[in-house]
Amino acid sequence: MSQKLNQIIHQSLATINDVILGKEPQVKLALASIFARGHILLEDLPGMGKTTLAQTLARVLGLEYKRIQFTSDLLPADVIGAPVFEPDKGQFRFHRGPVFTQVVLADELNRATPKSQSALLEAMEERQISIDGTSYPLPEPFFVIATQNPLSQAGTFSLPESQLDRFLVRFSLGYPDPAYELQLLKGNSRDRLQAVKQVLNTETLTHIQSLVPKVTATDTLLDYLQRLVARTREDESCELGLSPRGAIALLRASQAWALVNGRTHVLPEDVQAVFVPVAAHRIVGRTEKQNEVLARHLLEQVEVLSKE
Repeated sequence: MSQKLNQIIHQSLATINDVILGKEPQVKLALASIFARGHILLEDLPGMGKTTLAQTLARVLGLEYKRIQFTSDLLPADVIGAPVFEPDKGQFRFHRGPVFTQVVLADELNRATPKSQSALLEAMEERQISIDGTSYPLPEPFFVIATQNPLSQAGTFSLPESQLDRFLVRFSLGYPDPAYELQLLKGNSRDRLQAVKQVLNTETLTHIQSLVPKVTATDTLLDYLQRLVARTREDESCELGLSPRGAIALLRASQAWALVNGRTHVLPEDVQAVFVPVAAHRIVGRTEKQNEVLARHLLEQVEVLSKE
């Protein structure tokens, strides 16, 4: 990877970190997910900066952005669009919904009913929408950044496993450290967001995405990764482990994490850095143990036989 691309990536991270204060690991993970062409699920309490992160990412990457507020009365047609009869022409014409953009913020996704949630399934996997036997491609690049409230909050519906599996990573921003929260109180986060400048363009982003699969993963590294995946399927704490698609997601996320850190080869540390965000929402435990705790437990069970 050229020095120029490294500088662009570092500038992108610095720009986002100027808005999302004190959350450098989460910001790096979000950017790596975009480079890996993956969708992002942010799970946190309201008011933690999830929407601000999505808006900042779109501005820095120079992508078109739309927000969909998911509520209990939302219909699939409100997301993907619907055929509308035009009397002057005597025919139906498909009116595109807000999903036809480059970055979709699916805000509070789990407040909508499962039927409305499923409106995003084809878009996330196939990057197209099918209506009445006709397929409409979505813009490229296309990303869904979804937020969800904790299930303990009123008016929420669990996301089905099939939808969770379509998100490359799930993570939380969490409360800010006191020093950064003091900066928020002294300043105006909205002004910071408005001041964000575009760093990348679509051509550069597409080029970086094409580099991710080329990041070298040696046989030794792949063996370590596969043993981690196998552990999620064999451990007695797990009822369901990672699927082959989950294993591929872990590899892509590891490659993107290495790239964001300026390397063209994957280290075991890269796999370890992304394992919990990639695996925790895909595995199902046999007990009430939180998936993040279970994922960390599984990670600790597999040793690195030989460092790269």
